[in-house]
Amino acid sequence: MPRPASLVLSLSLSLLSFMAVSQQQPAISPAETNPPEAASKATKNAPLPASAIHKPILWHEPGKIESLDLYGGQGGKDKAPAEPFTFLDEETDGTNPKFDVRDARNKKWRVKLGEEARPEVVASRLLWAVGYYVNDDYVLEATEIPGIKLSRGDDEAKKGHIRQARFSRKPGGQDKIGIWMWGDNPFTGTREFNGLRVMMAVMNNWDLKDENNSVYSDKKSGKQIFLVNDVGATFGTNGLSWTKARSKGNIDSFRESKFITRIGDTDVDFATPKQPNFLIGSANPKQYAMRIHLDWIGNKIPRNDARWMGEMLGRLSHKQLVDAFRAGHFPADQIDAYVEIVESRIRELKEL
Repeated sequence: MPRPASLVLSLSLSLLSFMAVSQQQPAISPAETNPPEAASKATKNAPLPASAIHKPILWHEPGKIESLDLYGGQGGKDKAPAEPFTFLDEETDGTNPKFDVRDARNKKWRVKLGEEARPEVVASRLLWAVGYYVNDDYVLEATEIPGIKLSRGDDEAKKGHIRQARFSRKPGGQDKIGIWMWGDNPFTGTREFNGLRVMMAVMNNWDLKDENNSVYSDKKSGKQIFLVNDVGATFGTNGLSWTKARSKGNIDSFRESKFITRIGDTDVDFATPKQPNFLIGSANPKQYAMRIHLDWIGNKIPRNDARWMGEMLGRLSHKQLVDAFRAGHFPADQIDAYVEIVESRIRELKEL
């Protein structure tokens, strides 16, 4: 049996080798890796070239934050998905089971199952409340979808018995045209971009891969809307964990997690996103390599910009925050605990 030191050395060499190989791979265009019929989808999942960016927008003035309905969210209660649902097809991208359905109002929805369903709806409510762009997101506690065909998900889901699912759709007139990168975008250095970085820390959104960001083209305004499209890895740990159950929508993990780690004269560091643990990286080198350099997103944020976001969030009442977690269908005995932590973080921001 190998000695512990030898085992660590072996794992280290394997991990470094993987990272070196992955970083040396030449860039491959979507056309080289996908047949013509898949080119459109590949383009939508590729970074939008700088030459194609025009009228970009990341944030808008949210208006009277104090009067927003955080239970109904951006779409409102009246636009929630309506039963019965017709199964369309399965989406196999990502780590969580997903599929598309059409509801009784003929609206198309992307359904996501798993640990991200509840926290994603809460996260989208909070981002919307302070002026960032989001999808229309809802949680359905239970519904039946006949004729469903899934390759992923538990046995009950494969039978059409859907539980605790997130239903999401883009606002009308918006089409995805690409993704955007945290390290290279039109908003770097702005108060609004730094405020978004703060929001990721407030909610412990640690899964900040560029592929989780989207750019939508809005037909009505002609603007290109930049948003964080996938915010399901929230309200749990500061970073990648051994289990999904601990890292997303876990009140114990959220309570134990850190928030602000350093306060300088002019800037501040946050604990999210946290660099992945080396041992986790040894077990999953690909995930480690994807996230090892993302911690900068939560570091060296101007104190003025962080305080601005705290003041924005501070305009939300206790009831509005409770409503946001109610919209995520979190257990009643956990909602107060979540809200207490969020309110504590808001106070820390306002005091910077």
